This record gives sequence, structure tokens and C-alpha cells, in this order.
Amino acid sequence: MSEKGKALFEQAGGKLLTFMLGGREYGLQILDAREVVGMIEAEPVPQTPEFMKGVINLRGQIVPVIDLRARFHIPIPEQDTENCILVVDLAGRMTGCIIDSLIGVTTIEPSQFEDSPQMGANIHTDYMTGLAKLDKRVIIILDMSRILQNEELAHLEVMAKAV
Repeated sequence: MSEKGKALFEQAGGKLLTFMLGGREYGLQILDAREVVGMIEAEPVPQTPEFMKGVINLRGQIVPVIDLRARFHIPIPEQDTENCILVVDLAGRMTGCIIDSLIGVTTIEPSQFEDSPQMGANIHTDYMTGLAKLDKRVIIILDMSRILQNEELAHLEVMAKAV
């Protein structure tokens, strides 16, 4: 088991917060999640990548918001009442991630975990902690610290200071 996989069980006891994105189930280590809030219109910030939707004022704190569907190049359907913002700790900064819907907390056992598959030199899976195999479901477990690259993290800093 990889270091990421070991951390999932040692730090979070195998607990995942799961959600839907583009018709697929994703999860993240429960310790990365801070809260879930209903959709709030983000204030756009110029000169940022398309998946960075802007910033929101969350109880007096400016929080950058990214659209995970756009980040993963998943077609973006019309917004519906299930859409929400999952606030996570992304590289030490509170960041909102737009998701389709929240499923809830799931606990997996080490036997249900599989490390990220190696798919070749040109296909990057380093944003994944691994996969959870539950009955007929497969949950892609995201490594939130790897969702954005260094220059994109720099954009988050700019977004937070812009407002």
C-alpha cells in the first residue's frame, strides 16, 4: 500500500466524505473536508483559469472557489438544487469546490482499498489517493493536496487577495 493509502487509514480511520461529480462517485479523506454549504454565487476574479469560479464571502472569510467538473474536464450540466460547495483544506488554504451532490461519510477497510493504477507515462493519476471497491461501486479517492499545480495554487492566493 502506498504512503497515501497508509495515511488514509492511519490518520482518518478509512473515513471518506463521498460526493457525485459528473455521474461518478468520488471521495476524499474526511480530514480534508471542513464543511459543505449551499451554492453561493462566486464573484469572478479576472485573469484566472476557467475552472476557478471566483471567491465567496463565507462568514467574513474570503474563500476561493473552483469547479471540480471543469478541473477534471467533465461536462458541466445546468446547475440544480443538489449542487453545493464542499469547503476543503487545499494546500493549507480553505478552498470551495463545486460538486454535483453530497452523498455522505463512508468507512472503508484496507481490503477495500487499491492504490492508484499506473496508466502510462502520459496519463497522470497523482491527484488520486487510490480507489475504494465497495460491492458494485468504485469510489475514486482524491488527494486534495494534488488537485492543483503550483501555478494554480498561486492563482488561489491572488483570488483571495483580490477582493
